[in-house]
Amino acid sequence: MAFDMHVTQNENGNEKKRRRCVDKAAANDKRNGYVKQGGFAEFKYTRRKAKQFFEEVPMIRAVFTCLSYALLVVVGHLREFLRKIGVDKNEVTREKGNKGFVPLYCDFESFYNQNLYRRVRDCWNRPICSTPGAWFNVMERVSPDYNWHLNLTGKSSRCINLGSYNYLGFAENSGPCAEASLETLIKYGAGVCSTRQELGNLDIHIELEKLVAQFLGLESAMVFGMGFATNALNIPALLGKGCLILSDELNHSSLVLGCRLSGALVKTFKHDDMKNLEIRLRQSIINGQPRTHRPWKKILIIVEGVYSMEGSIAILPELVRLKKKYNAYLYLDEAHSIGALGPNGRGVVDYYGMDPRDVDIMMGTFTKSFGAAGGYIAGTKELIAHLKFRSHSSVYATSMSPPVAQQIISSMKSIMGLDGTNTGSQRLQRLAWNTRYFRRRLHEMGFIVYGNDDSPVVPLLIYLPSKVVAFCRECLKRKLGVVVVGFPATSIIGGRARFCMSASHTKEMLDTALDVIKEVETILQLKYSKLPIEKKTELTEQDLEELPPCTNV
Repeated sequence: MAFDMHVTQNENGNEKKRRRCVDKAAANDKRNGYVKQGGFAEFKYTRRKAKQFFEEVPMIRAVFTCLSYALLVVVGHLREFLRKIGVDKNEVTREKGNKGFVPLYCDFESFYNQNLYRRVRDCWNRPICSTPGAWFNVMERVSPDYNWHLNLTGKSSRCINLGSYNYLGFAENSGPCAEASLETLIKYGAGVCSTRQELGNLDIHIELEKLVAQFLGLESAMVFGMGFATNALNIPALLGKGCLILSDELNHSSLVLGCRLSGALVKTFKHDDMKNLEIRLRQSIINGQPRTHRPWKKILIIVEGVYSMEGSIAILPELVRLKKKYNAYLYLDEAHSIGALGPNGRGVVDYYGMDPRDVDIMMGTFTKSFGAAGGYIAGTKELIAHLKFRSHSSVYATSMSPPVAQQIISSMKSIMGLDGTNTGSQRLQRLAWNTRYFRRRLHEMGFIVYGNDDSPVVPLLIYLPSKVVAFCRECLKRKLGVVVVGFPATSIIGGRARFCMSASHTKEMLDTALDVIKEVETILQLKYSKLPIEKKTELTEQDLEELPPCTNV
C-alpha cells in the first residue's frame, strides 16, 4: 500500500521531528499540555504509574456461581421438554413456511434466550423518557406472563443515573451546546442524505475534523457517523492477508468484528499483560506467517484506553516501548477515555503525559464524553488520506448529522477552553473527584471493585446471577438506576454491577447512591472483599482533599 510505503520512507524524518518537538516542549516547561508552534502540538513526557487492582474471586463464590448456571441449564432443558409435549406454555416466535429448511437461529442461542435471559429481561432494555443526565426518568413496565411480554404502564420513576456514559455531563437539553445544535438544525436540517464523497461533505464536518486534530495534537482527523462502524469498517482498510493483529483479550466487539473482517491473522494476549504481549510479539516475529514462515507484512497491536467492563486503563508507556522495540503499529481505541481522562481531557495519552504521535492510529467516539454520536480516526495526513478512499464507512456511509457535529464542536471547545469560559475544566475536575470519591467509599464498605483508581467506569463484583438480578431490581425500587452485566457479556463467574461516574453528579447524589447500595447490600450480602483497604486502592483521604469538589456545572 502507498500508505505503508510512505510511512516507511519517512520514518527516520518523523523520529527526528518528534525529538525536536519534545525538546522544545521541555525548554518551554509545558507539562501535560501543548502549545501550537508551526502547526504541531508539542509535548513533554511525564510518567504516571497505573494503579489497577483485580482481587481474586473467592473460591466459594466461584463454585456457587457455576452451580447456579448449571442448575439453570438443567431446569431449562426440563422446561423445553415440557413445552415440547404441550404441558408448558411456549410464547417463542417461530419461523413459518420453512419446512425442510435449516433453522435460521442457533439452538443454544434460542435456548439461552428462552430459559435464562427471559426470566430476567426486565433488568435490561429499560426505556427512559428524559435526557440521560444526573437524573433520568425510567418508564415502568409490568409482565403478566413471567417476562414473555413486558407492557408499559404509562408511569415513570425519577432515578439517579449511574448507568449512562455521560462522563462530562454534556447530554443536556438546555445550555450553550443544545442551543448551538438547535441553530444548526434550523440551518442545515437533520440529515445530509449523502456520503462524504458525494454531496454530504459540509463545512461543519471540515471544521469538526480540524478541531479534533487540534484537540488531540495530531496532524489530521476524520469523523464518522457511527462509533461501532469506526472500528469495524476502518481496521479492514488498514490490514489484510499476511498481516498480524495482536488484540487484547477483552477488546470491544467492534474491534473484534473489524479484526475478523480484515482477513489478517488475529492473536490475543492477556488483558493488560505486557509480558504476555512481548512473548506473543517475539514468537510471532520468529515464526513468521503460518506454513510459509515469511515475515509479516504488518503487525498491529490493538488496545482500548479504558475498558468498559473492567474499569482498567491501558498501560500506554509499555505499549509504546514494545511497539517501537518490535517495529509494530499501535491502534488505540479511546471510546471511554477521550474526554474522561487526563488533566486536559485528551484521554490516555494526556493521562500519562505522552506524545500522541507515538500512537499510530488514534480512534475514539463522541457518544460518551461529548453527549453526541459517531467516532473519529486521527493520525498522520497520509493515514487519513488513505482512509478517505479505502474505508467503507467513508465511501458508503451517510455523513454525520449536522446538529450532532455541532454538539461535538461546542462540547469540545468547552473542554479546550475555546468558548471563553472555564466550564470544561470544571467538568473535568468534578469527574475526577467523583471517580476517586465513589471508588474510595465502595472500597471502605468492603466491596470488590475492579479497575484503575482514576477510571470513571466502576465495576462492583456480585458473581451470583440471582444476586446480580436482585441488585438491579432492588436499586430501581429505591430510585437508583444502575447497569448490571453477566454471562455472556462477562465470564461465567464475572457477574457485576457497572457504575459510570459523571461530572453532573453532586456529592449529595453520590452519598444517596452509596446509601442505597449499602441498604441493598444488607439484603443480598455482597461484601466479599477480605483485603484491607490499603491493598485494594492507593486512594487516600488526602487525595480527595487535594482535588476538592467544584461547584455544579
